[in-house]
Amino acid sequence: MNPIRNRSMQENTRQIRTRSNSQGHRPSFNLNPVIIPNRGVVNPGFTYPNAADSGHHHHHHSTDHHERRRTHSHSYHRSHSHDRRPLIYSAPNRPFLTTTTHVKPLPIPSPPPSQQFHQPAPQHKMPPPDPRQISAPGMPGAKHSLLQTFQYSMCTGKKKALCIGINYLGQSNELRGCVNDAKNVRKFLIDRWGYKSQDIVLLTDDSSDRRQIPTRKNMIDAMRWLVKGAKCHDALFFHYSGHGGQTKDLDGDEIDGFDEVIFPVDYARAGHIVDDELHRILVKSLSQGCRLTAVFDSCHSGTALDLPYVYHSNGRLKGHQISSSRRMEKSTPADVISWCACKDDQTSADTTEAGEAVGAMSYAFMHSLKQNPNQSYAQLLKSVREILRKRYSQKSQLSSSHPIDTNLRFIM
Repeated sequence: MNPIRNRSMQENTRQIRTRSNSQGHRPSFNLNPVIIPNRGVVNPGFTYPNAADSGHHHHHHSTDHHERRRTHSHSYHRSHSHDRRPLIYSAPNRPFLTTTTHVKPLPIPSPPPSQQFHQPAPQHKMPPPDPRQISAPGMPGAKHSLLQTFQYSMCTGKKKALCIGINYLGQSNELRGCVNDAKNVRKFLIDRWGYKSQDIVLLTDDSSDRRQIPTRKNMIDAMRWLVKGAKCHDALFFHYSGHGGQTKDLDGDEIDGFDEVIFPVDYARAGHIVDDELHRILVKSLSQGCRLTAVFDSCHSGTALDLPYVYHSNGRLKGHQISSSRRMEKSTPADVISWCACKDDQTSADTTEAGEAVGAMSYAFMHSLKQNPNQSYAQLLKSVREILRKRYSQKSQLSSSHPIDTNLRFIM
């Protein structure tokens, strides 16, 4: 069977149970890296080389069918099923929320080549090109609603992408599928969605080029490169595959009291990146009508971009994770869409598909769009959830920077 781990950094030791042929408790373990507060000065003049032919290759990790254990702080057991051990992380005054994940191993068949390359005729309306204006809930105690102006992107302008995959090579919390995810998504964007290789930056921790290593500084610089000069109807794409976690909210914008974070390869020295910072760089800097599509394949990623609108798979709004006093601040006239691997209180699986180590969310997102590239937002969310549901307990999330008609065709 395929080894399945989760992509979570946690504070407390816990035990994991699985719903499979293996019964009982699995041992837990501790990981206590030395952490210092976030730092890292952004170099505004940083430029990226042509990332098209970086010379990276996929690295497949072989696994045997006997019981296998990793000693010291990171351990897992191979039997009839596998699940990722929780990773323990702590930072000054920034505790992490703990969750429990369950794994139900069932095979996910790959589509035949005829389905993979089938291009059905569009069945959904394209988004309207003109600006929209909607009434949004006002501040507590306000007598009137506030008007929010936004514009859907037609995605006909410049296309740029940033793909980040971090396996944390040589670290005790090492993953296997994240580098493959980033490279697979890059190829997917080029082959299926018209992105050019020279307009995609790839950051992976197997790179021999230090500028393409996903350190905190390089990740921040690359995000600034992605949004620089973006205009109406441009299409930007951000993909992150790696560890994720939660930390105590310090500015009062989170209803659940926790910010979501992602972890650069050098997080133990330079610190993590909080969702507030991701929102400030990737969302607030965009102009009206510019599209950013983000895909987070990490634990606790449900609202990793701090977008105010979250949706059910039936297309209806299901509520907010942003406090009412900060909701308009987090809204934007740009067209920002986020697809996340799981809810804020869930973990996300690092697994194997067709013999290749991958992240469950990255695989499901590409798998669905390869089978049918002409889906509405609601259909795509439902399709991705159905793919994940066959093997994992995680529930993918769709959120946006403005209210969207989820019956419109998803483009990027």
